Amino acid sequence: MKAVRYFEFGGPEVLRYEDVERPTPGAGEVRVRVAASAFNAADDGMRGGFLPIPVVLPHVPGYDVSGTVDAVGEGVSGAADAGGLQVGDAVIGFLPMERDGGAAEYVIAPADALVPAPTTIPLPDAAALPSVGLTAWQALFDHGSLTAGQRVLINGAGGVVGKYAVALAARAGAHVVATASPRSSAAVRAAGADQIIDRTTTDVLAAVDEQVDLLINLAPIDPDRFTALVGLVRDGGRVVSTTAFMATPGDEARGVSAATVFVLPHRDRLTELVSLVDGGDLQVEVTRRIPLSELPALHAEAAAGRIPGKVVVQPA
Repeated sequence: MKAVRYFEFGGPEVLRYEDVERPTPGAGEVRVRVAASAFNAADDGMRGGFLPIPVVLPHVPGYDVSGTVDAVGEGVSGAADAGGLQVGDAVIGFLPMERDGGAAEYVIAPADALVPAPTTIPLPDAAALPSVGLTAWQALFDHGSLTAGQRVLINGAGGVVGKYAVALAARAGAHVVATASPRSSAAVRAAGADQIIDRTTTDVLAAVDEQVDLLINLAPIDPDRFTALVGLVRDGGRVVSTTAFMATPGDEARGVSAATVFVLPHRDRLTELVSLVDGGDLQVEVTRRIPLSELPALHAEAAAGRIPGKVVVQPA
């Protein structure tokens, strides 16, 4: 089978598109014929050796995956909607990041990392959902404890995670204030934002006229600016950020807590995200689709600057 992998940490040039042996599932595992994997910024960081993920070299990137179960290992049986898996099931998953990922024609996955794929979108596009959808969920509810009637400020709502966060918060009955650029403001409003602040022309500190219960930061931000935004959070509120490369500020004197999200797998929540997609409450964003052979070039593009939107990578 074809796969992309690297034998050492470094720049995009360490990636090789090559023939490798097709893997065999062990106990509790399945083999998935990959429809697509999704590129994430963490893939770039892992390849470069910047993220402390204990991968074993050579490593195949692509921890978000969609595809069809092709073979099952010992102890795996039953219908997917009952928690089991069978050959022929269409599935998606957020794979363990330290294991080989889906940038290949086939991937081995723990059975409990996979859930039935959405039925209302193309199977390759479904690879764009798992980790970003879970990140938004965990930021809002697991770390942010957001409930109906509360106010949330989402900084960086125009990104992929941001639009999921807006939609999930609005569906939960929160009042959503979002920062976005003119390029993404229409999509952010369509996702359910109550107020959109144009981050390119408007001072967020001046535009937010009522304190919020929760501040979610999803974008690179100057530390001093981040600290200033904490002033928009009410006493006893919460600050949650996905920018793991910098500390998340709180305000201990006012009881404002701080947390940094590093996404974790969660089968039940991923299943619920799929149901929201099929119910029309979440829109899966895919901005580009590329063949697997072009993944090294995509890594080079990412190393030179941020890649907007969501890219899925499809085997030939």
